[in-house]
Amino acid sequence: MANAETEWLLRVDGAARGNPGDAGCGAAIFDESGAVVKELSRYLGKATNNVAEYEALLMGLEALIAMGKKKIRVQSDSELLVRQLNGQYRVRDPKLQILFERARSLLRHFDSCTIVHVRREANKLADKLANRGIDDALKQRRAG
Repeated sequence: MANAETEWLLRVDGAARGNPGDAGCGAAIFDESGAVVKELSRYLGKATNNVAEYEALLMGLEALIAMGKKKIRVQSDSELLVRQLNGQYRVRDPKLQILFERARSLLRHFDSCTIVHVRREANKLADKLANRGIDDALKQRRAG
């Protein structure tokens, strides 16, 4: 019998200091045993928190596609992002609509995908990574 691929976990978070303000996104990828296999962070420049949340998701999905994963579970503390992707909320903001469509396109690469909301306390690593993206950019700016 073929070995069924187990589900990988993607935790994502966005951060914006000011809304809009300096923003970053973070994503953590966990294998089936719960071990962290990849930590991603990026500075986004000036953006809103909702844009940063979507950018975190896109960054994580692209990494999982590159890794060849087909079964994933996404966790986010952004109720807006989760409810929009699960079809419970409409996407009204034109900037978010573009990011939403990109996310839907990337999600088609997976055989199975579950997107769930988690409390902020359960998303600490992704939050740390999002803030690291901002902090690293601001340090370089001050040093530069």
